[in-house]
Amino acid sequence: MPNAQSLGHTRLAACVAALLAAGACSGSSSEPAATVAPPTNAPLERGESEAPDQQQFAYFAGGCFWGVEHFLEQMDGVFEVESGYMGGTKDNPTYEDVLTHATGHLEAVRVRFDPAKVSYRALAKRFFEIHDPTQRDGQGPDIGNQYLSAVFYVDDDQKRDTEALIDLLEERGYDVATTVRPADDFWMAEGYHQDYYARTGKTPYCHARVRRFDD
Repeated sequence: MPNAQSLGHTRLAACVAALLAAGACSGSSSEPAATVAPPTNAPLERGESEAPDQQQFAYFAGGCFWGVEHFLEQMDGVFEVESGYMGGTKDNPTYEDVLTHATGHLEAVRVRFDPAKVSYRALAKRFFEIHDPTQRDGQGPDIGNQYLSAVFYVDDDQKRDTEALIDLLEERGYDVATTVRPADDFWMAEGYHQDYYARTGKTPYCHARVRRFDD
């Protein structure tokens, strides 16, 4: 198994190279915000109370939400992945608010899934494999507190599964920077951030799957 620190450096170099071709999450949208209808951004209840019967929600932050959304929505059993903001102090934040680094929000995704088809643990495993959980100042070339790695759990089961996976990664030599926090209000990001790669035909510039577990 490659050394975790060297792997992080390799991924960072790859991200920087890809960034030159693809552009960063910050300000790289092909659709200017002024041309997009403002989002409703209504505050949402936390956790499983949001989900329809027999469905659950999970919340992850791992750098630019475009890439996290792109990879998680490919998993069987996932109904929908939405990009938004979580973990901050301002109600109804806009993208521009979050970019100031003053609100404390992270770019996060909300995953709506069928637990009969995909487990929360499987989702969390994939999350830890599609970004660098050892980076402490952002993700790849995206530096700032809105790009930090975090898992927002909705119940004790999600918390236990997340912490168990972090313990496993640390046993394998990874210095995990991901924080584990209780879920709070999730605020939907603007429309031009939703399904960004599916709509534009581009590919993630700083997210790629690196298998860190045995399965």
